[in-house]
Amino acid sequence: MTEEESEKSYRSGLPGILGVVDTVISKIESVILALGVLLMALNTVTNVVSRFVFGNSIMFSGELNRILIIMITFAGIGYAARHGRHIRMSAIYDALPTGGRKVLMIVIALFTSMVMFFLLYYSVFYIIDLYSKGRVLPSMGLPIWMIYLWVPMGFLITGIQYLLTAIKNMTSRDVYLSTGVVDGYKDTETEV
Repeated sequence: MTEEESEKSYRSGLPGILGVVDTVISKIESVILALGVLLMALNTVTNVVSRFVFGNSIMFSGELNRILIIMITFAGIGYAARHGRHIRMSAIYDALPTGGRKVLMIVIALFTSMVMFFLLYYSVFYIIDLYSKGRVLPSMGLPIWMIYLWVPMGFLITGIQYLLTAIKNMTSRDVYLSTGVVDGYKDTETEV
């Protein structure tokens, strides 16, 4: 199975209800990301055509792209964590034996999960502050607080994902970068 196929058919490596929750969140994220990217491309192309054919831009195009960028960014952080696509500084980690890597990965996953939940906490207060100010987007008329709802959702999903990664590492023999990605480097040779 290629890397692309494994991402399309994601199934959690966690047992029971944790695996079901992980798989459902993965499918929702995939749909959000795909729709977000497609809508952004369609909006941008439509705006460019409108500008050159009719001489006017679509008034709400920039605001819509702003909403979609926020959505894609914060839905994407959970997706990156789930597929082990996050940036790692691994010089010390790689020098450790398997047991040390496992312990360090559990600590890293738990710490990152706590940071995500901390950011979730403060992002909720940020949205409450935006709500209290009553600001709206000029063209679309949407309250600004609504477009930032993706921020706490992204932090929540990412925090859960790192917590699940820590649990996976505590309950398995291998070292996992995420619930479905075993630690290790792939051979860059192409298969014939």
